[in-house]
Order: sequence, then C-alpha cells, then structure tokens
Amino acid sequence: MPRSLPVTADDYCALARGRLPRFLFDYIDGGAGAEQTLAANVAAWSRVQLRQRVLVDVGGVDSSASLFGLDCTMPLALAPIGLAGMMARRGEVQAVRAARTAGVPFTLSTVGLCGIDEVAATGAPFAFQLYWLRDRALVAALIERAKAAGCRTLVFTVDLPLAGARHRDARNGLGQQGLRARWQKLAQVLARPAWIRDVALRGGPLRLGSLETHVPTARDLDAFRRFIDAQFDPRVTWADLAWLRERWPGTLLLKGILDVDDARAAVAAGADGLVVSNHGGRQLDGAAATAAKLPAIVAAVGNQTTVLVDGGVRSGIDVFRALALGARGVLIGRPWIFALAAGGESALTSMLARWQRELAITMALTGVTRIADIGAQHLDPP
Repeated sequence: MPRSLPVTADDYCALARGRLPRFLFDYIDGGAGAEQTLAANVAAWSRVQLRQRVLVDVGGVDSSASLFGLDCTMPLALAPIGLAGMMARRGEVQAVRAARTAGVPFTLSTVGLCGIDEVAATGAPFAFQLYWLRDRALVAALIERAKAAGCRTLVFTVDLPLAGARHRDARNGLGQQGLRARWQKLAQVLARPAWIRDVALRGGPLRLGSLETHVPTARDLDAFRRFIDAQFDPRVTWADLAWLRERWPGTLLLKGILDVDDARAAVAAGADGLVVSNHGGRQLDGAAATAAKLPAIVAAVGNQTTVLVDGGVRSGIDVFRALALGARGVLIGRPWIFALAAGGESALTSMLARWQRELAITMALTGVTRIADIGAQHLDPP
C-alpha cells in the first residue's frame, strides 16, 4: 500500500530518518548531553494554552508580517543549519528557493555546503549567519563577502564559545580520526543508496562553500570539523561586538540569548534584534526551554528591540503561541531540514504552506485577524 503523505514535523522527521545515513540524521536530530533541553523545548510550547473564541468576524484573516526588513507571508524564517547540503542535494540552494516560494526569509549558515555566492546566484534574498572564529581576518572576509552578495541581515551566533557535548555525534565518530570511525560512517552511508545517488554522486562538490577559499581543510568534512571546533573562540566578550558593529552596516541579530541580563547587554551593544535561543538544545543541556524564557525577555527589552525565538517550534500553532508570548517572529531549524531531507524543495515548500494554513486557522479560532493584534489576551492563564 502507498505510504501516507507527510503532514507534521514528526512525519518529515520519520522520512528523513529512513533516508539519511545515521550519523547525519543524528547530527540534526540530536542535542547535548542527555538531551533534556532538547525535549524541554518542544514540551514547553504544548503547555501554552490558547483561548478559543467564537462568533467573531474572522473572514479576513491575514498572516502576513515583516521580518528581517522583508514582507513575509507569516512571521517565520528558516534558521541556519550547518551542513544542510549533506541532507539533500545542494540543500541550501533548494531551501532558499523553497523559502522564496513560501514568502519567508532564509538564513545561510557559515558552515553550509553551498557558499554565499552560490546561494546569492539564485536571486532570492537571504540572511547570513556568522560564527566568531579565532581567525579575525577570516571573520572579516566572511562579512565582506556577505555584504558584497547583498545580504542585509547578519545573524551572529553568540552561544557557541565551544561546541556542546553531543553524545550522538561522538558515538557515530563524527570529527574523529581512525579506521574504526571511518568504517562506521562508511557502513551507515552504504545502507542508504538513495542518499549516495542524490547527495554523494549528484550533489557535489561536497565542500564548505563559504570557507573553501579561506580554509584548506574545507574539502574534507571530518578535517574541517576538527578545525572549526578548534576555531571557536571562548575569549569573545561583549566588548568585541563594537568591532563587528563597525563592519556590518545592516541589521544585526544576536542569536543565543536566554537570559534577561544578556538581552539588556545585547541592546546596549547596538544589536538590532535578538533571538531567544538555546541552540536547539545542542549546547548547554539543562538550560531552560526558550518558551519559558521568552516572556521575561520580552518584558525587559521588547519595546527597545526586535525579539525573535527558536527552539522546539513544530507547527503553525506553535508560531501563534510564540507571538502570543510576545515574540515578533520565530526561526525554525529541524522541521525545515527534515522536510528537505525527506523530499527536497517541493517537500519543504509544502510544509511551509501547511504551517501558514495552520497559523491562519489558529488565528481564526482565537478570534484574531492580524498578526499585530496577537498577544497575551489570546492565551488562557496558566
């Protein structure tokens, strides 16, 4: 019998699990430590209860909004995903095209397989995500390339002074040398012949496009993993943001804020916005869920800067919940990369269209017709 069509984020996740080599699926699906924060992110949204309203004129529901300075069909953006081009053939290019079709922004990771120039060649607008590396000249060069490509928004990831303890990656031998680690990954690759045809054979070149001219190891993903882990700079402080702010004239967002004091510091440092984020539970296991931290951060700085949120958002209903808690918009990571791995650009386009419908339905059933009108009044008190 034919397999049922994917509808939910979990459906796409299940399809991706069956199509990706295990080390790649776990790289996306896994979190840090015992993955407590990873699970808490998802669970926290389900505890935000909506206030159902009836006999309200909702004939003109409009989910459109402005995000990253762009007009969008809904206040949602695709978060940066490292190595997205390993999950589907030229994955970053497929994703930015799907985002353009869906009318939402796309964010390119520093460590994407498709580089800044290749993504820019699609003609679709995109933001660029920056990691702060020890090599300051490399950071400056990436900023200049992003500016030259027409990027107007820089998303600086601030919660990665070093990589979290990701046990699934360690078990799969990611970034490790030695015959055993190589054979382990090879066996997992051979178990996925469709992935070999789509990505390994037709998806080349498998190199980190934005870094290949700067880093000799950018053509060897295991070697690059070791390089980049050593390049994360634990000495970066708020004072260093002045250097970045001087070089980036466009919109600057700080991604990885989870504390009210840090949110205030972000505003003081000149950031144009922030993303309430715990890196999808991939950094500090035991940290609070983003939904739990969002209201206090909005109360502290929401009238001074743009507050976005990510982590555990799995549906258009969750998007509504985030807006009702005070966020101006959301970023999603795992849902979009699972959809891309499951069925490429068309699957991602379909998923985003469904999320927009879910958001519009939720708006109608809570008695609201405009995104700007969504607020705490649409939630049941806990």
